[in-house]
Amino acid sequence: MPKGRNHGLLIAGGGLAGSLAALAMARLRPDVPMLLVAETDALGGRGTLLVLDDMLGEAEREFLAPLATRSWDGFYALLPGRARKLKLRCHAIEASALDAALREALRPEQLRLDARIVAVRDDSLLLAGGESVSGVGALDARGWAHQTTLELGWRHGVSRIVRTATPHRLDLPVAVDTSLGGANGCALFTCLPLDADRLVVEHIRFAPGAEAEVEQGRAAIDSYLVVRGWSGAATESEESFSTPVPLGGDFAAYWRIGGARVAKLGARGGFFGLGIGPAVGDAAEAALALSRRRDFGGAALHDGFEEAAVGLWRRRDLYRAFARRLVEGGGCEALEALYGREAGTVARFFEERLGLLERRRLLSAAGS
Repeated sequence: MPKGRNHGLLIAGGGLAGSLAALAMARLRPDVPMLLVAETDALGGRGTLLVLDDMLGEAEREFLAPLATRSWDGFYALLPGRARKLKLRCHAIEASALDAALREALRPEQLRLDARIVAVRDDSLLLAGGESVSGVGALDARGWAHQTTLELGWRHGVSRIVRTATPHRLDLPVAVDTSLGGANGCALFTCLPLDADRLVVEHIRFAPGAEAEVEQGRAAIDSYLVVRGWSGAATESEESFSTPVPLGGDFAAYWRIGGARVAKLGARGGFFGLGIGPAVGDAAEAALALSRRRDFGGAALHDGFEEAAVGLWRRRDLYRAFARRLVEGGGCEALEALYGREAGTVARFFEERLGLLERRRLLSAAGS
């Protein structure tokens, strides 16, 4: 890069939050100079995500629609002793689709891959080897920082794409399957049909500790495939993940970690979503908010996204209480209480529109 060049808006991190922010800017604000710096050669975050329409506002649904590789008008919830079909629209969003969209939308000078980022400042990035990349303002979207003033639980997962020997016959996603039982704590499976003989199968475990226990997750998927009649399925790819689940703590202090006056996105910025699934809604909302800005200076970015993150934290006390049931309660009763209710209640939960009485009933059904 030419020494001393100003690259405009700097986005550090090519995961879900950083990629959506860059895509929103490229599509909606092509007039703004921008550089996305990623630490890997792939963009878009991890795997394939199941996204419910009710997690998104109208603008976020429109923004994400081109990235959906499959859509359905409902999903299954398999609970102990009962199976439910909930007529709530949902979509599969694959990281590869976001990667492809970004490479098409960005000009070569707007993207830098495989660049290890040492530090993010309010208007510059410091890369390994001492190179400094200057801009008008910077956003730190590098993912979880492993430094916190928050009380956390964890959502650990193993995700595997498999090809079944015969058609799997799954017509809709399985958003939650706790029907098999037998696990310590809250553990569940999800299934997303990609085509007639390909599935994404995930094992997810909520836990108070950061230890992922990947081998346990792999073994659980092996057993699940046999139980569901998909024995002999060939593994195409597999990945593990761990995401923090906020339960409480000093959020104002959390925002000051990682550099004073540095704007942050994703989990690093406290945009955790609802704690029980991917934070796609938060990432899309932040990306569109970025595209509507007029001031891209570091201080203005910091103040704007801190205010947004604090607002989310203040209004999500229900979701932290709900997540605490999953992390500390010893089972999946909270999820089973949610997905056992009528579709309208499930929709309002993800829309963050539950009334006070509904909140009390849900938490009461989920156990103390």
